[in-house]
Amino acid sequence: MAGADGDDSLYPIAVLIDELRNEDVQLRLNSIKKLSTIALALGVERTRTELLPFLTDTIYDEDEVLLALAEQLGNFTMLVGGPEYVHCLLPPLESLATVEETVVRDKAVESLRKISQEHSPVDLEVHFEPLVKRLASGDWFTSRTSACGLFSVCYPRVSSTVKAEIRQHFRTLCSDDTPMVRRAAASKLGEFAKVLEPEYVKSDIISLFTALASDEQDSVRLLAVEACVSIATLLPQEDLETLVMPTLRQAAEDKSWRVRYMVADKFSELQKAVGSEITKNDLVPAFQNLLKDCEAEVRAAAANKVKEFCENLPEDNREQIIMTHILPCVKELVSDTNQHVKSALASVIMGLSTILGKDNTIEHLLPLFLAQLKDECPEVRLNIISNLDCVNEVIGIRQLSQSLLPAIVELAEDAKWRVRLAIIEYMPLLAGQLGVEFFDEKLNTLCMAWLIDHVYAIREAATCNLMKLVEKFGAEWAQNTIVPKVLGMANDPNYLHRMTTLFCINALSEACGQEITTKQMLPVVLKMSNDQVANVRFNVAKSLQKIGPVLDSNALQTEVKPVLEKLATDSDMDVKYFAQEAISVLALA
Repeated sequence: MAGADGDDSLYPIAVLIDELRNEDVQLRLNSIKKLSTIALALGVERTRTELLPFLTDTIYDEDEVLLALAEQLGNFTMLVGGPEYVHCLLPPLESLATVEETVVRDKAVESLRKISQEHSPVDLEVHFEPLVKRLASGDWFTSRTSACGLFSVCYPRVSSTVKAEIRQHFRTLCSDDTPMVRRAAASKLGEFAKVLEPEYVKSDIISLFTALASDEQDSVRLLAVEACVSIATLLPQEDLETLVMPTLRQAAEDKSWRVRYMVADKFSELQKAVGSEITKNDLVPAFQNLLKDCEAEVRAAAANKVKEFCENLPEDNREQIIMTHILPCVKELVSDTNQHVKSALASVIMGLSTILGKDNTIEHLLPLFLAQLKDECPEVRLNIISNLDCVNEVIGIRQLSQSLLPAIVELAEDAKWRVRLAIIEYMPLLAGQLGVEFFDEKLNTLCMAWLIDHVYAIREAATCNLMKLVEKFGAEWAQNTIVPKVLGMANDPNYLHRMTTLFCINALSEACGQEITTKQMLPVVLKMSNDQVANVRFNVAKSLQKIGPVLDSNALQTEVKPVLEKLATDSDMDVKYFAQEAISVLALA
């Protein structure tokens, strides 16, 4: 199109100008999203000379339009003529990196980082680095925060004089008057440290890290903790004690819980970065304090790291450290007042059994697991039950059944029906972990007992549970273990239990397959069509409709159809209605 005569070649940009001036935001957004198509139509030269200046001049719009523009420009290198012309994209992105909306600025910085890689070292110094300087010394904090994200991408590829300038700019921003800028600098400190030469990490970064870690704003201090992980990996072991640890100790006892939370959250990474000696002397006491912190959020974050922390301890005295320092704190957390803390602990505590071995698990951990299994918070119980397999590996199924199973049975027979319901929902999970033989021996009777519970929600959940068990253990197991017991309930004097038989058949027919359904289940359903209670009869009609698709056409015509026709003339309105519905759904009319 660019090669056509004058009027035609102006067409794409004219349309774009019209659409970008339209009052409808959606239309403006769509036109920005089509930018690459327009650039292709204009060709590289006119994209550089007309489209980009036009976009640079019109950057006053809704944030979502600017966000789309910032994203598009990051993929524009080839549309402006490849890497040698990539610097043409800098002016519009520079403007976008200074707008007020954070999301737009972040996207502009992301695109600038992307295209910085496509600049040659010369272009980087001539075009990109001056842009970073302009942003870093901008009047508005918005441009200074954006600059923080750009230092690390251009630093490795510029000359040593320019490197010195970049370091100076970064230092200035780390002590900026505006907290938002210091926060941005702190968040990029670790990344910048990774591209610096080792001598400057010591001379520059450590002092900046120390200053940011004792900033008056807790939002800056907590970001310095994140940087600590990167900085610790860059320094030789002998320097860590003097250069990093004082700051880290201070952060672990910071007056703001957010900073302590960040230390707890990054604890495993810090532990790997500082090595085993410092872990033993410094991090173990710090971790104990975090586990006993007065803020629940900090205790929960630390509790989450218990297993990882213990795994990463030096092997020679791992067990001794856990038993004397960590386990006492863990014991206290089991009865914490905050359920998030208990839940976080329950999700990892089972993992300690593999670290501590069989005897310690039986003596010290089992009582804790038992206490958590009886916790009033369902999430704590679920986290324990869903991690039983790793304890099973260590102490074996017999030991487990003697200790934990009574607690599970106790919950299964709890007076509160919601507790019983929660245990039913964990049953398929337990069955998978404990295996079929153990399940049949210990838990099968429980599952059958739930089918005749006096609360309907329990009977319904028990039915659903059976279906999941059959999916896990297979149709043959169902035929031998479950089906006979379910069908036996068809003769129960209580009509609610007779109805449960029908609900079970509905749930099991598909999992058990055609043969079992036709030979064993269908005769029972057909026989129940003569039940005295209308509720049972209309559930027979519903069951036949449900299991119909599993049956073959012969059984449908010869056995099901006559029964449904008889029910369709029943004296009870509901029975008639459901029988007729089944006939039409199964196309037996």
